[in-house]
Amino acid sequence: MITLVLPIRTESEANSREHWAKKHKRAQQQRWAVKAAIGGKRPELTLMLSRHVGPYKVTLTRIAQRKLDDDNLARSFKAVRDQIADQMGIDDGSDLFIWRYAQEKGKPKEYAVRIEIEEG
Repeated sequence: MITLVLPIRTESEANSREHWAKKHKRAQQQRWAVKAAIGGKRPELTLMLSRHVGPYKVTLTRIAQRKLDDDNLARSFKAVRDQIADQMGIDDGSDLFIWRYAQEKGKPKEYAVRIEIEEG
């Protein structure tokens, strides 16, 4: 299993009334953070992909002070999910992925995303 904890703040994208450029910038920053972190785990990820055909269970856990409802939770991980799939070279809608979403209450002003990738 590969576990990463990244200092990413996820937001309820579906309900926000932000300018598109601000949303785009946040998504790009999230994707860059995931790419950099998974890049550091490249040998482990390559080994996992070489010995297993899937499905891969990917659990994305949002750590923040306030909770989101389940549909906003899944939407808040869009950029993170897309980048994980890109790094693995598999379409994120593929049956080779089982996506799970969770959330935990963080300390005041603590924002993070924990990514767990395991062989199914």
